[in-house]
Amino acid sequence: MSAGESARSQGPPVIDPRPAYDDAPLRAFHLRIAAASTGGVFCDGFGLGIVGISLALATGPLGLTPWWLGLLAGASLAGLFVGALLTGPIADQFGRRPIFAYNMAALGALSALQFMATSAAQLLVLRLLIGFLLGTDYVVSKALLVEFVPRAFRGRILSLLSIAWAGGYAAAYFVGYALSSLESDAWRWMLLSSALPCLIVLPLRITLPESPLWLATHGRPDQAAHVVRATVGAQVAPPPPAPAPARRHGRWRELLSRRWIRRTLVGCGFFTFQVIPYFAVGTFVAPVMAALHVAGGYAGGLIYNVALLLGAAIGLYVVDRIPRRRFLVGSFVLAAGAMLALTAADPSASTVIVGLFALFAGVLSAASNLVYVYLPELFPTDLRASGIGMAIAASRVGSAVATFLLPVVVAAYGVRAALGACVVVLIAGAAICQLWAPETRNAHLDEVPTSS
Repeated sequence: MSAGESARSQGPPVIDPRPAYDDAPLRAFHLRIAAASTGGVFCDGFGLGIVGISLALATGPLGLTPWWLGLLAGASLAGLFVGALLTGPIADQFGRRPIFAYNMAALGALSALQFMATSAAQLLVLRLLIGFLLGTDYVVSKALLVEFVPRAFRGRILSLLSIAWAGGYAAAYFVGYALSSLESDAWRWMLLSSALPCLIVLPLRITLPESPLWLATHGRPDQAAHVVRATVGAQVAPPPPAPAPARRHGRWRELLSRRWIRRTLVGCGFFTFQVIPYFAVGTFVAPVMAALHVAGGYAGGLIYNVALLLGAAIGLYVVDRIPRRRFLVGSFVLAAGAMLALTAADPSASTVIVGLFALFAGVLSAASNLVYVYLPELFPTDLRASGIGMAIAASRVGSAVATFLLPVVVAAYGVRAALGACVVVLIAGAAICQLWAPETRNAHLDEVPTSS
């Protein structure tokens, strides 16, 4: 029998009538993995938030100089940079679950060890290691959750990560305030408290399976099918088998190759250009308002932070209702417009200035949901964690440089020049996204195109 006759005798390929894996109905399992992921991100926000309060009380007992305070405050961000950058290729090669399941145990142990620190050097080492583990979680929480959640609910569920981080950061301040009365050891108890949410989240994680998309991409379709049957039911089709492509280069070089360079630039660019004004203005909002001659600068700062929370809630509502690309470009344009209006605002119009600050904060906070939603959608399964890690690392550099430069620029050139620089950054973000950002709202994760 000829090859053609053989092919005809086999008939047309069988089409699986079941819903595709990305189109599965929402199950209790999806809520469980969402809780495990958001719980970890809550721990991340809490761990970063508590250190600022505790260091103020540890200055005397540990003999902290301003130099040490700066090192300790920035240690977690430095560790996070390295953790995010290194975790991506590891999670893409060996899977998301090994890191996702156990990093909370290591994070809880290191957080608890802070209670026993007797010198600034010991605390510095612990903060670097804690930052490294936070970086691992920033990567795997996004990658694993996006690969389990049905696409119809993807935006709203992944946006919960943004709210969870803000909730953890805010909770740290409440806990720190409650523990501040514990005399000389209050700072130790504050740092120890960051271990508790890690231990609460840990049982939710260690029982979760590996991502079916990752299994299917790495030549393990039977295991992928088993996970799908066990988590969402046999009536849903598993991801189609797709062995990982042979690689001539490492994943970082692959991300910078001609095939993926545009998506990598979009991921790194939009995240970095978003966090530069977000952190620069947010960190120094009260003195910036004072420099603009706003009476009651601290009250204005409170309004600014309320706008951040409202913006995050608005972002959660709209993220699945408008195209990702329109949301992304539009948020940069609106934020740039508000900031440009601030640079030209009449110093006597305090209400207008505060309102523009609130608009700026709300728009950027709403758009920050896209960090958790759009960023994982940009990359194929075999590059997803690496792409997320590279974008996170780039954004940490941007936020660190921005928070360092803003007070310097204000002192040297005035507050309006600093705000003008933020306008330039936001316009650059809008331009990059307008040129290269793809639409991903209804895309199947196992069908990410091979070029932008």
